[in-house]
This record gives sequence, C-alpha cells and structure tokens, in this order.
Amino acid sequence: MDDSLAVNRAGWDDRAPLHAASPGYAVEELIADPARLSGVVRFDLPLLGDVTGLRAVHLQCHIGTDTLSLARLGARVTGLDLSPASLEQARRIAERAGAAIDYVESDVARAAEVLPRHAFDLVYTGIGALNWVPSIERWADAVAALLAPAGRLFVRDGHPMLSAIDEEAPGELTVRHPYFETPEPMVFSFGGTYVETDRPTAATESHEWNHGLGEIVTALLDRGLTITGLVEHRSVPHCALPGRMSERDDGEWVLDEHPERVPLTFTLQAVAPG
Repeated sequence: MDDSLAVNRAGWDDRAPLHAASPGYAVEELIADPARLSGVVRFDLPLLGDVTGLRAVHLQCHIGTDTLSLARLGARVTGLDLSPASLEQARRIAERAGAAIDYVESDVARAAEVLPRHAFDLVYTGIGALNWVPSIERWADAVAALLAPAGRLFVRDGHPMLSAIDEEAPGELTVRHPYFETPEPMVFSFGGTYVETDRPTAATESHEWNHGLGEIVTALLDRGLTITGLVEHRSVPHCALPGRMSERDDGEWVLDEHPERVPLTFTLQAVAPG
C-alpha cells in the first residue's frame, strides 16, 4: 500500500467508531426501524429505481449505512472498503439489523482482484468516494471489470466544482483547489470530521484528488460503457461550505445565496455492454 492509501486508511480507521456513534449517521434509528433508509439512499430513490433481486456491490462503503439501505430495497449487496475498522462497524450494524451483507476489505482499484469479475448487476458509489481515488482511469477499470453484461453503474458524489472551492474562505465562493485530476494528492490537515463527534480525531492528515466531470465520463466511455444519465444537483448531504449553507428538511444542504451559481453534487448512470 502506498503512502497515500496508508494515510487515508488510518484516517478512516480513526473515524469509523466516531461515525457509528454520531447522530449524523443515525445508526440506532436505522437499526430500530426496518423500513428506514439512509438519507443518501432516500435522495437517490427517484433515479435509482427498483433494485429488487439485483446483485449489487457498494464501493467505498465505509460503515455500511447506505449498503444496508440498498439491502432493504431488495438488492443482494456486497460492500467493499479499504478500512478494516469501517468494515468492523458495517458488519456489526448489518448483524444488528438482521441483514445478510458480505463485506470485503480492499482498495477500490483492486476490487476486481478480490470480487468476482463481471458478476454485478449494479455497481453503486455514494457521496464522498471519488475524492479518495488517485486515478479515475483505474477506478473505471475496476467498475468495468465488476459489471455484468448490461449491468448498471450508479454514482452520486460531490461535484468536482464544489471540491475546487475553498471551504474556509469567508464570503464569496473562491476557487482554490484543482478541478482536474493531478498526479500528486491535495494534502489536508483537519482534526475533526463532517459529523458531530464526542472527541477530536487522532489521524488528522488526508490525501485527496479531484476529477473533472469530463474526466469521469470519458474514463467510462473509453471502457465501453454507455452514459444513460447525468444530473447536477444544488444540494449536498452535509455542510460542505460552513457559514454559507442551510439545511433543508430532507437533510440536504443548500447555499444560502444564489444556489444556482454552482452544482454541489451529481448523479451519473452508465450501462455496461450487454
């Protein structure tokens, strides 16, 4: 494992128990109510459609609240993540919820080495995943290798335009970070996390990459996938720009002023050759 993966795995290992205990993930409520879905998957439903009976893999699943939600919608789900501490929490949550979910530890670029190739009707990726991927080309290789013939990719993630904005600059939106993928990571140091916790994090460094929307689409097209949907959204399921956003009733956050200025998330769908 290279330095960046080791740094990021340490960060997720540190945060996993904090996230599982945080009200932001609402784990206890999710377990207590068999009909409850995570906020991310609830948002996805109009575009996600019926997944009953589909063989699905959730890449970069973290503690598995979205994975459990897909299982509750009827999919036969496998979750994959590089953090053993995250998978420990995910397995515990699934067991308490009575859900039969397989979890596999791996970096997403190596997913096709640890999972059956061309075996999944649905490859699902949720919020906050692609910024941890060093190479969108290698990510697209993994997606193409996992999808069954005519299988579907579903991605909702932070928009690369949002990732380029300086989240600490007050007032006007300022572009600070790369929009396009760079060979070297953006290195951040932050002692907290994106949900409420009862202690600061010990692992404060993260290595991240941005990927332009065109880079993502082109990587999938180059591997023979057909793009079937691309929607840009004005909301994101966390306070991505502190001091400049408000939370809606559905748990999504929007800009206080002129939300039409910048997309905050996107949903992309693609289908493998059939």
